[in-house]
Amino acid sequence: MNNTYQFTLVLKNVNENTKDLEDIFFDAGCDDALIHFKNRAVYLAFDREASSLEEAVISAIKDVQSSSLDVEVSSVAPENLVTESEIAKRLQFSRQTVSLWIKGKRRKLFPHPIMRLAEKSPLWKWDEVCVWLYENKIIKDKKIVENALFITNINAALEERDNKAKKIRQHLLERLLMQR
Repeated sequence: MNNTYQFTLVLKNVNENTKDLEDIFFDAGCDDALIHFKNRAVYLAFDREASSLEEAVISAIKDVQSSSLDVEVSSVAPENLVTESEIAKRLQFSRQTVSLWIKGKRRKLFPHPIMRLAEKSPLWKWDEVCVWLYENKIIKDKKIVENALFITNINAALEERDNKAKKIRQHLLERLLMQR
């Protein structure tokens, strides 16, 4: 049984001036995505039918990277780092309820924020929040936790791929400089 999954692929090596971008992605199988441009970034917002989120995301990445462009997927959204407001929005709970969880006034041991600790809007890891929500029986669908962990893992794999490519480029540059 297929469901429709919504997610976003953030791209690199393309921009809003890339010629025939829409046609190229359509021909590559991305007819279920909308192209967006913001802050010089290009991203594809998908509504893809598949039997799982994993299948949907992986097939979309393959489609994008099989296009005639030298394009790579740099990350998959929704992002893992979330604010209090984003937690409330994703769960369709009031911000006040989420605030009470965070302060420990309703339930205990909400995950600690991991970034921007001294600012008004600290950041939490969405996958950790999902695990906490499931353990506290606030959400009952384990698939939400699995999907959050999948997005975290696929983004870690994409980042690792990029780091390996950077190391290879750096090594080649060093060898070229030594030959001179």
